Amino acid sequence: MAPNIASTDQETKIKAWGMAADLLAFLDASPSAYHGAATLVGRLETAGFKRIDEREPFAIEPGGRYFIQRNDTSVIAFVPGSRPPSSGGFHLVAAHTDSPCLKLKPQAEQVSHGLIGLGIELYGSPVLATWMDRDLGLCGRLVLSPDGTSLSSRLIRLHRPVISIPNAALHMNRQVNQEGLKINPQTEMWPILAAIEEESAQPALFGRLLASAADVEPEQILGFDLVLFDLQPASFAGLEEEFVRSGRLDNLSMCHAASTALVAAVDCASEATRLAVFYDSEEVGSLTAQGARSNLVPAILERIALALGDDRQGYLQALASSILISADNAHALHPGYVEKSEPNHAPLLNGGPVIKTHAGRAYATDGYSAALFERLCRGAQVPCQRFVNRSDSPSGSTIGSMASAQLGMVTVDVGNPQLAMHSIREMGGTYDHYYMVQAMTVFFSD
Repeated sequence: MAPNIASTDQETKIKAWGMAADLLAFLDASPSAYHGAATLVGRLETAGFKRIDEREPFAIEPGGRYFIQRNDTSVIAFVPGSRPPSSGGFHLVAAHTDSPCLKLKPQAEQVSHGLIGLGIELYGSPVLATWMDRDLGLCGRLVLSPDGTSLSSRLIRLHRPVISIPNAALHMNRQVNQEGLKINPQTEMWPILAAIEEESAQPALFGRLLASAADVEPEQILGFDLVLFDLQPASFAGLEEEFVRSGRLDNLSMCHAASTALVAAVDCASEATRLAVFYDSEEVGSLTAQGARSNLVPAILERIALALGDDRQGYLQALASSILISADNAHALHPGYVEKSEPNHAPLLNGGPVIKTHAGRAYATDGYSAALFERLCRGAQVPCQRFVNRSDSPSGSTIGSMASAQLGMVTVDVGNPQLAMHSIREMGGTYDHYYMVQAMTVFFSD
């Protein structure tokens, strides 16, 4: 049954619009995973969270506010509970900071027929056609050596249309509207940066561009992790602003929801140690030092337990009484592709948070963990939906099953419904975001 937006009370609408407006600002500030993590850190510090260093012993106390950051992209914020983890357990919400995009190759400059282009490779699985004919900026991390010996990182953001990837004209691809746009990312996606008079000259233009953005000399740049991003800002959509549109809703919207909920509940008394976890690398399989298959969360949880007086056995006891909510967006029913959805499990925009289930355990949800999240939604007085793939369609995956297998704790996979997943510009429900924050806040307040 379609959600009845018209019947939503005005107070809830105002709260939902305010929450969504803050989400849009968060998305605009976060054009890459590096910027997303930096934006999270800034918001945590504003809320009184203190940075601690993994290389140092943990000096923490119940009720304190702390966070760690690994490799500039993964962040864990936590609030120790009133009881040691062995008896209070852990309550975690986990999301991921990365999104499908186009990443620059290390030797990015390429020159052809009077044009300077940039070599890209695919990060994750972006919908390639959506990146064509857009105004694109450049952002990410530079690795610098100002003195020739030490290394440091610096974020840059070229927020102007320095790059575009032009499509082939219809006259050169007559069947495109009948057969679809088939793209070879190596040869046909050619990001144009500038014109050049002599092809034989290898310009230092790109190096100078990066150096200018970081206010350093070109020779001080020893490495980079840079991606392209869409310059169109995040926005409301729909006659009643009932939708939001932006890049990176998958999955920065869940990062925003988890961090907002933790901050909202931070002063609530809780026996459990509460954590908001923001992994990197989900879109490429999580097999990195800061991904869901790494030691990031197990190591941090054990160090928290030890710092709060538990021993190794106490830490293992804590895992057995803990709960993980894996938050990554879900597929909403698309009116133009109704046949792609499972008829009885087709979530609708603004229909509420979605519990995701898969018999092959691509999602970690089982009947018990689904019931736990359903109860949270009822406690928050928000609607809840269910998603299952068609039996003849393969499932996507997320961090839930990976983290659940590592930690051995009860896990549920959830997310907000969205359209255009993995496109350069995605679409979600204004009210869904508010509903998810409310459910997570109840979880962190318990």
